[in-house]
Order: sequence, then structure tokens, then C-alpha cells
Amino acid sequence: MRKFSFLFSSFTKNSIRRQYYNFFSLVYDPIIRLHSRDQEGSLRKYLVEKTRGRGEKNILDLCTGTGSVAKELSQSAGKKGKVVGIDFSHGMLRKAKDKVKKLGLNNLYLIEANAGELPFKDGTFDTITLSHALYELKKDERGKTISEMARVIRKGGRFFIMEHEVPKNFLLKFFFYLRIYTMGSKDAKLFLKEETSPFEASFKEVTKEVTPTGKSKIIWGKR
Repeated sequence: MRKFSFLFSSFTKNSIRRQYYNFFSLVYDPIIRLHSRDQEGSLRKYLVEKTRGRGEKNILDLCTGTGSVAKELSQSAGKKGKVVGIDFSHGMLRKAKDKVKKLGLNNLYLIEANAGELPFKDGTFDTITLSHALYELKKDERGKTISEMARVIRKGGRFFIMEHEVPKNFLLKFFFYLRIYTMGSKDAKLFLKEETSPFEASFKEVTKEVTPTGKSKIIWGKR
């Protein structure tokens, strides 16, 4: 796998969606902690524990946001393992880069790219993670992202996706669906019911597990 460097490419179209996430990056971490009620980051560590295995790994963290999961992954990837975090938001990556520098993580690389158009060769990664972002993708983009996941992961590799469970609190549920319907897809409610089936065409052993907090869930499968 070739060496990655920090890359912040310029896109020709500065979409409203990208601007939204650039702005949202300023408050993203505290809002996620509030929504999941996970002040200590235990959910991220729980997700990372699920990815652990033998040998060195090349791990791709899709929609890496501010790098909260990627930085945890980088510490478990092994001396020769690499973690690549991609996001289409420059603002999110700026926050992630600050964390990388602060922690001195030499095996974590950040790339600005779309999850549905990954700039990697087939079978590049052993593991793919995606945390709290899949539901916000538009329907077509979500389908392309799942296809790209299947393409860039090696045979026998695994993906691990963490998402919020639908909140039981009325007010939190309202904002949950508001965010999905405004920035995500109109078919989100159907997708929330299907959950594992969109992955079963490309992956085997697709499984869902609710996290110990009951606020999130993990979906994983094998290529």
C-alpha cells in the first residue's frame, strides 16, 4: 500500500451540503457526545475493539469527520498498519488534522474525498469502519458507498458500521429525523427498518448488535 500524506484537494463545486458540514465541524464532537450520552468516548473504543484481529492492518475510516474513530484505530493498527480517514468536508478534516498533530499519530492519514468515489485500488484495505454517517447519505450516494466498500476491501476483510438507534425521547427523535430528512435521504425511515439487507448483496455474515448503552448499534459483515 502506497504511503499517504495529508491531502486537502479542491473540489470544483462547493455544495451547500459540504458547507453545512464545514460549519457543523465546529460543534460536531460535543453534539455527538450529547446525542449518544457518551462523554468518555466508550462507544468509539467499543467499535475499535470489534475491529481487532491478528497481524498488521490497513484500515479505512469512511466519513471520518473530526477523526474521533480514526485516532483510536491508529493506536490499534500495529507498527506497520495504516489508517486512512476520508471525508468530503474540509472543516471536518481540519479538526481531525489537529487531533493527529496533538497526539503525534504517524500512521494516520487524511484524504478529502467522497465516500461513493474512493481513490483506492481494489482490495486495498483489510478493514473498513464508518461511524454515525451512513444514514445521512442520500440514497444514490449510500448505494455507491456500499459498492465502493465492497470494491476496496480485500476478500475476507470486514466492515464495521456504527449508527445511532432511533431515540425514544420525543424531542431527540424529532431532531434525529429532522437531520436525516434534511441532510440525508427521504427513504431513511425504510432504510432504518432494513438495516442489514442493503449490505447482504456484497457481504457475507452481515450482523447487527445493539451497543451496551442501547443508544447505538453496530452492523458488520465479511467480504
